[in-house]
Amino acid sequence: MIFYFSGTGNTRWAAERLAEATGERLLFIPDELKKLELRNENRDKELQQGGECHYELQEGERLGFCFPVHGWQPPHIVRRFIRKMTINSPSYCYALVTCGDSIGRTMEMLQKELAPKNIKLDSMFSLVMPESYVCLPFMYTDTPEREQQKISQAGKELEQYAEIVVGKLKGEVHTQRGFTPWTFSHVIGAYFNSQMISDKKFTVDSNLCIHCGRCENVCPTGDVKLHDGLPQWLHDGTCTNCLACYHYCPQHAINYGNITRRRGQYYFGHRQVE
Repeated sequence: MIFYFSGTGNTRWAAERLAEATGERLLFIPDELKKLELRNENRDKELQQGGECHYELQEGERLGFCFPVHGWQPPHIVRRFIRKMTINSPSYCYALVTCGDSIGRTMEMLQKELAPKNIKLDSMFSLVMPESYVCLPFMYTDTPEREQQKISQAGKELEQYAEIVVGKLKGEVHTQRGFTPWTFSHVIGAYFNSQMISDKKFTVDSNLCIHCGRCENVCPTGDVKLHDGLPQWLHDGTCTNCLACYHYCPQHAINYGNITRRRGQYYFGHRQVE
């Protein structure tokens, strides 16, 4: 069983390849949380199971967590899901995260979330993938050449990681923690995740929008809804700042403040679509 979260597709690509290698179930974390909300709304006590997401691993089935690093930390949505999930003890547990350059202490933070569930990571992996966060003055998408280099290298590493996971090898740690990981995760990352994960700065240029609804369709949490043909953000706290709405917009009509107006767009596989 693999639980994953992805906004612009980097992690989805990796998680799908791991699912193919292991032959195990692939579950999208936002969908699982939506199922729980629906059960709670229906007040069906038999299905509600104490307001938790309950899962049953088959004998010998692995447990995997795949997600992008947000500000050198696990995304809020992943943390919330883990706190709500209940699952029997896995025979093997691993995590794979994607990042633009380094992950800091993301794995240590993930293990802290898993500890109350009596789950311990047996192996950990990270993949450096094309950059998609462009909401800071010094953050840009990669050049086409650099983008392809990252994907090619990640593909080779993923093949090695898949062999480790299939063989249930323990103690394997293949991560890029970066320079001063504690500072990045607990100081810079703490500020980023507490102050900058918000949908309040998203805007749409109405003269560019073609009312295609793609932003609404790709938002993993359902935070974007069309109103009179234009996207509106719900401001309900569900936004993960994954920027899927921005990157998938075919007209570059969506922006985050003024910073992204002259920035590039990226989602996994976009060059095959062009």
